[in-house]
Amino acid sequence: MRTSSTKGTRSTLGRTTRAAATLAAGALALSLTACGGGEDDKSGDDGKNGGDKQQPASVTLPKLDGESLEVAAVWTGTEQENFKKVLAEFEKRTGAEVTFVPAQDPIINFLGSKVAGGAPPDVALLPQPGAIKQAVDKGWAKPLGAEATKELGENYSQGWQDIGTVDGKPYGVYYKAANKSLIWYNAQVFANAGAEEPKTWDELLTTAQTVYDSGVTPFSVGGAEGWTLTDWFENVYLSQAGPEKYDQLAKHEIKWTDPSVKEALTTLAGIWGKADYVAGGPTGALQTDFPTSVTQAFTGGDQPKAGMVFEGDFAQVNIGETEAEVGTDAKAFPFPAVGDTAPVVSGGDAAVILEDSKAAQALATWLASPDAASIQAKLGGFLSPNGGVDSSVYPNAVQKKIAEALVSAGDDFRFDMSDQAPQAFGGTPGKGEWKALQDFLKNPKDVAGAQEKLEADAAAAYGG
Repeated sequence: MRTSSTKGTRSTLGRTTRAAATLAAGALALSLTACGGGEDDKSGDDGKNGGDKQQPASVTLPKLDGESLEVAAVWTGTEQENFKKVLAEFEKRTGAEVTFVPAQDPIINFLGSKVAGGAPPDVALLPQPGAIKQAVDKGWAKPLGAEATKELGENYSQGWQDIGTVDGKPYGVYYKAANKSLIWYNAQVFANAGAEEPKTWDELLTTAQTVYDSGVTPFSVGGAEGWTLTDWFENVYLSQAGPEKYDQLAKHEIKWTDPSVKEALTTLAGIWGKADYVAGGPTGALQTDFPTSVTQAFTGGDQPKAGMVFEGDFAQVNIGETEAEVGTDAKAFPFPAVGDTAPVVSGGDAAVILEDSKAAQALATWLASPDAASIQAKLGGFLSPNGGVDSSVYPNAVQKKIAEALVSAGDDFRFDMSDQAPQAFGGTPGKGEWKALQDFLKNPKDVAGAQEKLEADAAAAYGG
């Protein structure tokens, strides 16, 4: 979601992109704005996501009294606190002591320093497939044992298993996933403006103008963090250029000077290039971090700093820091279709073992289980690709339907493009794609300049 990988990524991309086709538009043409239903809404349940299905037995874990573990991730705030509750249950069941280690972006660099110092964490949550490959190539990552692999096979689609596999061996447990193709909006702003949820890009522009005419800036953009801008680009590009081109650009088989990139950047400029459409204008957006970009859309009643904010289901964590209630005050619609089909881009965080031990293997097994994911799912702002999680545990109808769509899609999803790229290009603050798109947000008229910079940085990162 945030950081990325190395040029070793290319050997895993074939598996990743074959297993990752666009989430079926029909699966996500769902009522994300439903404000009723909640946990007792089981209509249309097909048995895959709860309802009458028989729940799997609780995962079996060994006794680990006296054992201690360290788990590293870049998660902060509410996300970190909720994950610690998952770790606390593991401690309760096993007797082990688990310490959460806050990591910095890029996490691969953070782990490198820990490995060099002879004190790597036992387990790390890596936010892209390329980072897993890099950890394997460096000899840091250890394969999953029989119990963790068994838990993966029982609970995950083959696509999610493949993304965590390197050279035929399973290394990563995708504990957390993300649907990064949602636009959240302030329901009262829309009601006051008479705005409707758009289904196409042209309708989105019309909706933006309607919100603007009502006296509210249409969009909040967290431009201080370059990964949010890559997500904007990826959604536009996937829908407009199509999945085949998306895969080619992800592997740098076509250049960033390709006409398809020009078309996507020109489309983005339709919003980024209108200063009155972005809260604070380009300068303000570049000083706005992601959490603030979300909260400022739902603070101030019906006169917030912006009426809409684009990002994944995890934005609910930040919405929860305001007085807005998801499903009532804060609603969401799928990213509108720019081309023939609405896009869906997914991301995720995989647990990888760095210090192999009985305790580390048990923790990986725990994180692959429905038991673990269900704890954090109940707390909100979290989405699991684990098919054993009963969707009724999600705290609201919006999150429940997003989760059902992800699981029911099986292997049909596209993974975040920047997370597939070498770290120097797709995952480093102030460099590569992050910096180039920040510069483009500042000057959306310079499409050609942005393409040239993107291609120069990509060529260097991919090795030519």
